[in-house]
Amino acid sequence: MSITVKVAEAKTRLSELLALVEAGEEIVIARGNEPVAKLTALDEKARRAAVIEEILKARDSGEIKPVTREEILAWRHEGHKY
Repeated sequence: MSITVKVAEAKTRLSELLALVEAGEEIVIARGNEPVAKLTALDEKARRAAVIEEILKARDSGEIKPVTREEILAWRHEGHKY
């Protein structure tokens, strides 16, 4: 379920709206009768898992080549002045 509020109302009730979002609600912000934005909770754990899954798929498909030990050692010293 989502709640729609106008921009002015969102400005004055932002803390309350964020509490609702944290509780699982979606808030749609409208200018007049036109929706322009949506507030939703961030799920960092799920986002990270999705990124890791994309990387693993790219690696398995050969799109990403394995990194060699030599490359890692070279990166470790990259930018250092000797």
